Amino acid sequence: MRRRQPEPRYLAIGRVHRPHGVRGELRLEILTDYPERLAQLDVVYVGRDPRRYEVAGCRLHQGIALLKLTGIDDRTAADALRGEMVFVAMEDAVPLEDHEVYEHQVEGLQVVTEDGVALGTIAEVLSVSGANDVFVVRGARGEILIPVIEDVIVSVDMGMGRLIIRVLPGLLDAV
Repeated sequence: MRRRQPEPRYLAIGRVHRPHGVRGELRLEILTDYPERLAQLDVVYVGRDPRRYEVAGCRLHQGIALLKLTGIDDRTAADALRGEMVFVAMEDAVPLEDHEVYEHQVEGLQVVTEDGVALGTIAEVLSVSGANDVFVVRGARGEILIPVIEDVIVSVDMGMGRLIIRVLPGLLDAV
């Protein structure tokens, strides 16, 4: 069974791309599956050592979010946050459906085929824009890329720390 990592206190929802305009608005690269929820947030946390900010407003515009934080009132203050991650507290995150898990929860899971063959552990989750996510599995066979699609993912057992997959033709041919 895998070692349980402590649950994070925050969940990333975006990355500050750059200022927008001269009144402190931020252009935010959206990193959440629920961008419509951004406009409902009252508080976010910004930076490596997350600092709390009240949300003065948020709107979606051409695939990005324009975020206004209380206390960030000009372009210079907004520019100081360039590149920083924007988080919500875990308790403010959108509740997941029964079959869903957060990326941080699958890292470290053991990957086993339906036939019981151990392939290794999930070392990383690659999010590919416009495509399905991919699990990077590292083990005795080296690095294996597992597509996160219904045809491959059979089940996730968080209690046992295991992900069971169906091996489609060609999936393990390169290893």
